[in-house]
Amino acid sequence: MSSEEKIRSAFKEKEWNEIQASDSWRIFKILAEFVEGFEKLARIGPCVSIFGSARTTPDNPYFKLADDIAYLLTQRGYGVITGGGPGIMEAANMGAKRGRGKSVGINIDLPFEQEANLFIDQDKLITFDHFFVRKVMFMKYSQGFIVLPGGFGTFDELFEAFTLIQTEKIGKFPIVLVGKSYWTGLIEWIKDVMLKEENNIKEADMDLFILVDKAEEAVDHIDQFYSKYLLSPNF
Repeated sequence: MSSEEKIRSAFKEKEWNEIQASDSWRIFKILAEFVEGFEKLARIGPCVSIFGSARTTPDNPYFKLADDIAYLLTQRGYGVITGGGPGIMEAANMGAKRGRGKSVGINIDLPFEQEANLFIDQDKLITFDHFFVRKVMFMKYSQGFIVLPGGFGTFDELFEAFTLIQTEKIGKFPIVLVGKSYWTGLIEWIKDVMLKEENNIKEADMDLFILVDKAEEAVDHIDQFYSKYLLSPNF
């Protein structure tokens, strides 16, 4: 029985029809998504999320880099979580599958993209309607973020993590930006404008992430962080 069916079973048919005809129906849909996500992901064990563009093609060097990062993570005992789609996500799930580790896909239902890639473990694929529910799942069940070049969606997930850690809504966890040529301009702007000119962040906020170029550097940072802590969900 799905989460939606479980919720429906608590109501009489007439009440259920009234709920579906009202704005409150959306609340139950959201609740069902949270329940399904929690039930599935609570059992996956320590995992690291890998983010990046859905538009990255297999001939792009970052595609191979995402594959290598995911493979190395599985060799260190981590599973891999992605957004479940093509591009960097597909490469990361492919690397996890190649390493015979857990390959998780937290997909999103969109009108123009995206179908789940073929390298996700079928019992670890979830498709959401709501971006904000999906982001909660990334935050709750990831022990680290590794972020390769991407677009607005990638930046959304990255800055959500920065904000939640900065405001102490969740505990600090490792965040790795991969690709110095891609990220350096943004980091310099944060230092020169956001930090110095406007003083909108603190100097310590620059320690929320590291910048690397190699797969081994990214995975080593995750390992070094957790050499001092027990692996656990973030809240």
